[in-house]
Amino acid sequence: MTITEQKKQLRQQMHSKRAELNQSYKQEYDKWICEALLKIIKENKFKTIHCYLPMGTEIDIFPLIEILLKEKLTVVTPKTLTKRRLKHLVLKSLDELEEGVYGTQYPTGDNEFLGQYDLIIVPGLAFDASNYRLGYGGGYYDNFMVEYPDARKIGICYPFQQVDKIPVEAHDLQLDDVLLSRSV
Repeated sequence: MTITEQKKQLRQQMHSKRAELNQSYKQEYDKWICEALLKIIKENKFKTIHCYLPMGTEIDIFPLIEILLKEKLTVVTPKTLTKRRLKHLVLKSLDELEEGVYGTQYPTGDNEFLGQYDLIIVPGLAFDASNYRLGYGGGYYDNFMVEYPDARKIGICYPFQQVDKIPVEAHDLQLDDVLLSRSV
């Protein structure tokens, strides 16, 4: 089986497992992730955070985003463009979002952020002990993260998304950390 086929199969498995996740467990775990990320942000005095806007069965980090906005930190979220590119827009309010491609959302307006990030919160479908991730297959985050070598990159996932080994290709990037708890 080729690496591409292995990745496709793993993506299908993880999509199915996330869809079957018990909702009360999901809410409890999502809350833990938000609290753990907030602690990391405060301990490191991070001021500029890039994060995704959750959709579907992804970990719900909207409560964290609300706190970051209230604390006047710079929150930047992606807008998906063609040719595996993202445009990074400053988020001012969760009440001012537009619908994007693939079911995504992004901030209204065109306030593009061109600076450096302290932290990039990375979604994914699977992660391994070497901090490699399996994304959705578009290469958007790998293409984006390579441009910010100094930003701390943290993947977040449910425990079942931790696998022994992600099939890795040359373009796949290693994260600094993967945040998960087995005790929630």
